[in-house]
Amino acid sequence: MRIGLSVPLIALCVIPIAAAQQPAPPAPAATPAPAPKVAPTGAPAHSVDLMTSEGVAAFGGQWRNMDAQIVEAPPRANAGRWKVSYDLRPKAGDAGFDDSAWPAIEAKALADRIGGGGVFMTWYRITLTMPERIGAFNTAGALAVFHIVFDDYAEVWVNGQLPRAVGKPSPNLVMGFNMPNRVVVSDAVKPGERIQIAVLGMNGPISLAPLNPVFFREARLEFFR
Repeated sequence: MRIGLSVPLIALCVIPIAAAQQPAPPAPAATPAPAPKVAPTGAPAHSVDLMTSEGVAAFGGQWRNMDAQIVEAPPRANAGRWKVSYDLRPKAGDAGFDDSAWPAIEAKALADRIGGGGVFMTWYRITLTMPERIGAFNTAGALAVFHIVFDDYAEVWVNGQLPRAVGKPSPNLVMGFNMPNRVVVSDAVKPGERIQIAVLGMNGPISLAPLNPVFFREARLEFFR
C-alpha cells in the first residue's frame, strides 16, 4: 500500500536533521594572560620572612599544601592518532579555588623535604592581607614582591592569574634550576588588600626525574619604594 506524506509533515521530518547538521558554535575566546612584570632589583625597603610564624602572622595568613596529580583528559580537536591528553589536578591556581579542606602547615614546614621523588608536583597556597604597618614600616603605596626559591622549579599564580608573554621574561613561570621567582604582587599596596598566592612546586630536571624531595629554600615578601 502506498502512503503519501504531506508537505508540512515532510518539513517536520527534515528540520531536526538540518538542525543537527549545523556546526557547533565556536568556543569562547580564552582570556589573554596578563603581561608579566619585572620586579625591581636592589635592596628592598622592608622584607618579611614567610617561612616564619611571625612573618605569616603579620599578614593573617595560613600556608596550606596538597600534592598534584597528572590525569588523562580528552585530546584537542583534530588530534589525529592522539586519543588522549594529560592535565594537572587540582587546578589550584584559580582565584575561586577552595583550599579549606587542605592540610594547614606551619610556615617553617615550607623547608620540609617532601614527595617520593621522580616526576612530582605539589601545591602551596596562602592569602596575605596587607596590614597598614609592619613594625615601623608603613606599607601604603609600596610595591610588593613575592620572592621564592623553590627546589627545583616553581610557577606562581597571583589572584587567579599566571602572567606570561612569549619571548619576554615571565617571573611567574619556571626561571631555572633553583633560581628565584620574583613576582610583583601589588604595584601600590593598599592596607586591607588581599593577595592570594598559589605556588606549584615541582621536582627537576623533569626529563631526568631524580629521586629527590622538593622544598622551599626561601619565601619572603619584599617592599620597595
